Amino acid sequence: MRKILIVGAGQSGLQLAHGLLSHDYDVTLITGQSSTEIRTGRPSITQLTYPTVLGYERELNLDFWRDNAPQIGKVKLDVYPSGVTEPMASVSGAFDGHAVSIDRRVKMADWLEYFEDRGGKVVINGVTVGDLDYFTRMFDLVIVAVGYGELGALFDPDPGRFSAARSRVLAQALVYDVEDDQQGGDESVWGGLTADAGSIMLVPMLTSQGPCHSVFIIEGRDEIIDNWPDKLGAEDLWLRMQGLLRQHAPAYYERVRNASLVDGRSVTREMVNPQVRKPVGVLPSGGQVLGIADVVISSDPFALQGWNHSGRCASDYLGSILRHGDQPFDRSALEGMFESYWQYGFPAEQWAATCATFWDGEPAPHFQDVFGAATQYQEVADRWVRGWDYPPDYQSWLFEPDLTRKYLAEVAQRQS
Repeated sequence: MRKILIVGAGQSGLQLAHGLLSHDYDVTLITGQSSTEIRTGRPSITQLTYPTVLGYERELNLDFWRDNAPQIGKVKLDVYPSGVTEPMASVSGAFDGHAVSIDRRVKMADWLEYFEDRGGKVVINGVTVGDLDYFTRMFDLVIVAVGYGELGALFDPDPGRFSAARSRVLAQALVYDVEDDQQGGDESVWGGLTADAGSIMLVPMLTSQGPCHSVFIIEGRDEIIDNWPDKLGAEDLWLRMQGLLRQHAPAYYERVRNASLVDGRSVTREMVNPQVRKPVGVLPSGGQVLGIADVVISSDPFALQGWNHSGRCASDYLGSILRHGDQPFDRSALEGMFESYWQYGFPAEQWAATCATFWDGEPAPHFQDVFGAATQYQEVADRWVRGWDYPPDYQSWLFEPDLTRKYLAEVAQRQS
């Protein structure tokens, strides 16, 4: 039986651990936090689990919240040019299936406990580079699912690969009592692309206290959030977020004007630094470890590809490991596993770049054509939204103006 060690108990690490356990691998998972510590920690950036990754979770019997979590079937996207408070365009599209958003504290704690209940080995302890040196001699494969600190530094930036990397500041609040969406229903995501305030998301989600909404604002070119005082209390940060919405996206403010924080740990403000890194970390002894998901690819948060990267990368790595059989996991094998995943990761980064650079100048004419068509043809709006689940589809119609015009002409012809 092959022995595999996974360091880190996030979406990718735990999903892969469960997948390997289901195929009778000897799996050990090391995490710096117990399930109780995860449950009682501070919130992380809100993520969506799209229909495809939700399907992976169901195959592993990990969809514990299907009866309680809001089922997100639609996305409403509003575009606000500079100096206006009414959207230039509003697009509403549907997923093929539904997405969910589960508080990371709930999801990871439940998955960690279930992994141990199934017979997986869990070690609660910090890990150093020196520890990894030792572990590479004990295990057939060591996978690192921790992208920060000493372990994250093992993975060098990869300037040879396309990346949408740019530092961003984000403010987020988890709140109750959001007004219902009169158009799309309560279980829809609202997304606002504003030229002045940045990108806004309003996401139905499930926390340990029950259903609520996540409101997060990703700073744009004016660096408003970054200039707020450093030591704002939870209520003060939430009031500033409401003020930003009232000024730049009043429709969003109206939905949250009477909302209240879930609890005193419901707000966060942080800097995010998306990047693409090389997949193999080399230890002082020459031993090698493989990075997974956001250790090697992290995207602009407004692209909402965090758990899509994690879930798809875990699934792809699982397939590669199963196909690899009893062969040694040498550098070529490890790099090959990542190259297989990069076939998805590259177009996902192109999509992230589209989101990150949308207001760097005037929106490209073909994007304006897409918005116009999406308000007229539901097929276009739905395809835009379903690309969030599978960004490679955008390569065939969105990223290149000629392809966009060809597709929109075909839609118009079909609808005539």
